[in-house]
Amino acid sequence: MALAKNKWNLGEKKKLQEGPHKERAVLIGVVQPPHTEEKVLEYLDELEFLAQTAGADTAKRFIQKMAKPDSKTFIGSGKVQEIGKYIEEHDIDLAIFDDDLTGKQTNILEEEWKVKIVDRTSLILDIFAARAQTAQARTQVELAQLQYLLPRLRGLWSHLERQRGGIGMRGPGEQEIETDRRIVRDKISLLKKKLEKIDQQSITQRKGRGELIRVSLIGYTNVGKSTLMNVLSKSEVFVENKLFATLDTTVRKIVFGTMPFLLSDTVGFIRKLPHHLVESFKSTLDEVHEADILLHVVDISHPQYEDHITAVNQTLLEIKVEQKQTIMVLNKIDQYRKLNYDDFLEADIKVQIEEEIQDRLRNEFGVETIMISAATGENIDKLREMLTTSINDAYAVRYPYRPKEW
Repeated sequence: MALAKNKWNLGEKKKLQEGPHKERAVLIGVVQPPHTEEKVLEYLDELEFLAQTAGADTAKRFIQKMAKPDSKTFIGSGKVQEIGKYIEEHDIDLAIFDDDLTGKQTNILEEEWKVKIVDRTSLILDIFAARAQTAQARTQVELAQLQYLLPRLRGLWSHLERQRGGIGMRGPGEQEIETDRRIVRDKISLLKKKLEKIDQQSITQRKGRGELIRVSLIGYTNVGKSTLMNVLSKSEVFVENKLFATLDTTVRKIVFGTMPFLLSDTVGFIRKLPHHLVESFKSTLDEVHEADILLHVVDISHPQYEDHITAVNQTLLEIKVEQKQTIMVLNKIDQYRKLNYDDFLEADIKVQIEEEIQDRLRNEFGVETIMISAATGENIDKLREMLTTSINDAYAVRYPYRPKEW
């Protein structure tokens, strides 16, 4: 009877099942001013991709329209009953909210539905925890997790003390959560000092790279930055069709002709990027701070690519990156054509459409634009030419009296 009573605890539930268990989730979004239902559906598309990246299957989506969230349950008692009934009838393991919940709300919903409750921030933190490979990334993620947990410690106490696993539960460990706020704050302080030490080592490494011009790849997550880096550098950087495939900054020395420069690939940005992650990963984004030229990679085939551009620009403002020379690289043009063109569209019309997109973005954001496909290699040579000209100009500004040595 004890096992049946506690089978909603993931650790206990797995014991009752044979073979590997892939968690089944419901997604929950709230339509509140100023957002529209269409916008919330876009967010839920992204949330589903996040859930898939974390290893969960989405069974159903729920949307609630409210003027403001309910203080106890976030979505109101009627919606709680509706979702609870679905969860009970369809063997659901977790409920994922597209908005952040308080510890009290999480606790109430978990007791009501008898499943794990995960919000957008904790889901992203979970993915980061799974992807972190280096000491710096692991320290940054652990710091962000503790900063996220600290204000929720009281509300989460009862459900965090259980032995759990799976999505949303990769954390700094049971021993930290069982401690009081003072111990958690001490741990945060310790991690910040550890991160400062790692940052000093990174600064020393960057100084050792000499005075080469630096180019940094930035952009929304999963737009093809790592693929483009592989094409430009002819190296092997991990590439996967999942969000946040790249977490640690990768730097390569590249030579175009006889002209050397450094190319870095950074962590992807995302809408509603948790503040704690921005704070914790500022040191990783130092490569963006120190870059001379930014390659802003955009997935032009994505229906919300303009929202993605805005999200990246907002994050750049948040990390206080001054205005830098930027080339907007509109990637995946091959996919864009498959989605938007039919066989009867004339070639000159296609060219006109693509030129109009580039002109509009160039005028709106004040940057150079180029359409490419990193997967097929289309316009890569043209991008190399643009980049070569920009790097050459940057060297001329930095060393105006030095003769070319490349």
